[in-house]
Order: sequence, then C-alpha cells, then structure tokens
Amino acid sequence: MLNTFYKNFKSGTDIRGVAAEGVKGQEVNLTNEVVANMTNGFALWLSEQVHKPVNELTVSVGRDSRISGPRIISVVTETLKDAGVRVINCELASTPSMFMTTVDLGADGAVQITASHHPFNRNGLKFFTREGGLEGSDIEVILEHAQNGDKPEKGEGVIENVDYMAQYKEHLKDIIRKGVNAENYDKPLEGFRIVVDAGNGVGGFYAEVLEDLGADTTGSRYLDPDGMFPNHVPNPENKEAMQSICEAVKESNADLGVIFDTDVDRGGAVDSSGNEINRNRLVALASAIALEGNDGGTIVTDSITSSGLKEFIEKDLGGKHYRYRRGYKNVIDKGLELNAQGINCPLAIETSGHAAMRENYFLDDGAYLCTKIIIKNACLVREGKSIETLTATLKEPKEETEIRFEITEEDFRACGERIIAELTSYAEKKNGWILADDNREGVRVSFGENDGNGWFLLRLSVHDPIMPLNIESDSEGGVEIIKEKLYGFLRTVKGLKI
Repeated sequence: MLNTFYKNFKSGTDIRGVAAEGVKGQEVNLTNEVVANMTNGFALWLSEQVHKPVNELTVSVGRDSRISGPRIISVVTETLKDAGVRVINCELASTPSMFMTTVDLGADGAVQITASHHPFNRNGLKFFTREGGLEGSDIEVILEHAQNGDKPEKGEGVIENVDYMAQYKEHLKDIIRKGVNAENYDKPLEGFRIVVDAGNGVGGFYAEVLEDLGADTTGSRYLDPDGMFPNHVPNPENKEAMQSICEAVKESNADLGVIFDTDVDRGGAVDSSGNEINRNRLVALASAIALEGNDGGTIVTDSITSSGLKEFIEKDLGGKHYRYRRGYKNVIDKGLELNAQGINCPLAIETSGHAAMRENYFLDDGAYLCTKIIIKNACLVREGKSIETLTATLKEPKEETEIRFEITEEDFRACGERIIAELTSYAEKKNGWILADDNREGVRVSFGENDGNGWFLLRLSVHDPIMPLNIESDSEGGVEIIKEKLYGFLRTVKGLKI
C-alpha cells in the first residue's frame, strides 16, 4: 500500500508532482531524492518486465521545456547510470518520440520528464516500453519500490547523448512525402502556408519539418522552448491557446494552422478560414481520415462526445462509434482490446486531442495526427477541395457547458459511485428521460425537442474528488432546461457542493 506522500504522485498512468518553487502554497515534493527513488523503482520494474538484469538494460530519457527539466533529467540519467544501465540521453524531446526510441533505438524502456499542460512549477515522469505506456497498476509498483527505498545493485553504466529528435523529424518528413506523393516529391508542401503554435513547449521542431518540405511557416508563434510558458498555456483545450493559433492563421492568410500541448502528445488544428478543428470536429476529421480503407471500422472515443458526432461517424462515414470512458489511456486500451477481439478499430481518440492510430502503434502523438491532417489537406487541395469538406455534415450543438461539482466526502470515489447509482435509478423513473444504451461511464441521459433537445452526462473524475457535468443542446435555451431538470435531483444529493 502506498503511503499518503507517495500516493499523491500517482496521476492515472503518470507520475506528477511539484518540481519548482513559485506558486504560493505548493511546496516542492519532486526533490532529487524522490526522483532518484522513482527512477530506481522504474529500473527494478522494467527488469522484471523484459526479463533482463538491470545492468543489461538500455533506457532512453527525454524532457519537455519545463524549468525543472534539466535538474530532473540529470538525476534520472545519473541514477540509471549508477545502476549499470546504458542510458540514451535525448534531452529536449517530445513524449511520442520517446516511445519511438523503443522502436528505432532498441531501448528496453523510456522515461519522459513532463507534466503535459500543467503549470510551470509542476513536472513528472512518464514511462514507456515497446508495448506502449504503462498502466496505473504499474505506476503503483514503481511508487511502492520508491517508497520502500528499493535499489538495484551498484553498476557501471554509461550515458550516451543522442539527438533522436533529428531522426524523428526525418520519420515525419518521409510520411508526408509518401502520403502527398507530389510531383515535386521532396518538397510536397511547396505553395502551402502552414503556421505552428508550440506555446513555448517542445513542439517548435514541427515548423522545421514543414519548412524542409517546402511549406511557408511565416506567422508561426512561440516556437522557442520556454518552461515558464509566458504567452499562453500550451494546451489545445485552452481558449486562449486556440484563439492564438486562430489569429495566427487569419493574420498570415495561412492554409492551415496546427497547435500542440507542451510535450506534443496532443494536437489541434485550424482551417484556412480561422475556424477551430478541435474537440468534436477534431474527432470527426480524424475519424474520416482513419476510416479510409477501413470501411465499417470502429472509432473509440471518450464519454463526452456529442450526439452529432455519433451520427456523423455512423451515418455519414459508415463506421461504428464506441463511446467509452474519459482518460486517454482508457480509450487506447479499449482500441487495443477491440482489435485483439478481431474488431477493426483504426482510431482511439479523446476530445482533449489525444489521438492514437493503429497504424502508428496506437501511440497518442499530436505531431502524427497533424501530419495526417496536413497530408489530407494537400491531397484535397490538389482535387480543388478543402479540409473543411470532410466534416461539412457534422452537426454541432448550439449550446454546451461543463460544470465541475466538488465532492465533499473524504471517500470521494464511493460518494461519486453512490450518486451515479442514485441518478440512474432516478432517471429510470422519469418520463422523457432517455438513458443512453451505449454509455460506459457515469450517467448519460437524452431529452426530446420539447424537453431541452440534448443530453447531459454526470460522471466521476478520473483522478480528482470532482463530478464533472457536461450538457449539450441543439436548441437555444436547451442547456438551461436540462440543467433545471437535473437540479430536481441534485438538490437532494448529499456529498456534492452544488
């Protein structure tokens, strides 16, 4: 069992903590000693997984642009070296590229030092093997080793500095060249202007990829790594971030814009008119691309995708929509599971922008997703069309909102599960409340045209003592109608701050 201190570091399938000073009330807990303990724990765990002694392991290590990154990568690489591990130090790198080191460089495991879109003072450790990212249970084993102070025997490892991002960039260029197959094969993006917003994370490299292929990237923003993120949060779900890339497209008169989160495992896009290709529209576009050559294939999404998206995937694209739970690892694992059962599932995607394609190891890679979008756009332009035509029939809600209710009871998971059970029972007895037959998380209820013309989903947060409520409506004023209906139940509930 994890004690309170180490339990706080577990964030689903990642490790996260406070790594730098600067935020009042948040003391640094990812100290050098703690990071070293976690690194030793990973080495012991990995040794068991690949059936090799620790001193025969090869582990790659990279980091995003956070200010605590240089300190932590030094601790991780030195700790592994002292255990006899051959360490491949990739320094500044994207999270997806670190997984690819297990493919291209033969690493037994990889460590990425990142906290995704979280504030500058936080950081963490994300781990990979050749099989992909770790499960939550694996993280617990690693943290238990760290908590107990378990260490491998002393060894004499080596640290090799490798610029793997150069190889990764060439990999992306080759994909675009082959995908576009232009007359000028080496410069397939000549004549296109594509702007990139990296938000001062590590995604600035993608502008270099595009430039080398002939694209004009004039107007790109915040390509230089800066771990204080002075311009906006590097997060495609953030309104300020999306406004930034939309402005960049309009100001530059660009054909397309792309935006990444800090470590580039998520991406978003903007069309030539400056309209967001994000959330449901991003899922729709990725589905249209993934279902080419996969007729009738299944697309796995998280639970909060819209009714219009389901209709688009199933009626317009001829695919099947499998609505699953929130959490990018949940949708990826479900995609892997369905394929193992013989069900054709080419894509698992979360509305946050985590998109994993089967053809790319089911790796959530924002650069790969944007690469596929750029290829498709170039091919469509050659036919006199645009990327917007792929999702023209997608019906999007007129209104939507998210409310996050705080759970006030100490055992928040038990409280949340009780509320979900009570709401399910309540909904079953209410006229006009239509419980979704494909829901696999929380309670999803739909309403007819005269009762709000939309739906709500109340669920338990993946990690936090929170119950998020999502409401969408296809009519003006519909959200308020649905909210009022649900309030009749919520006002009777104990354990929620409403």
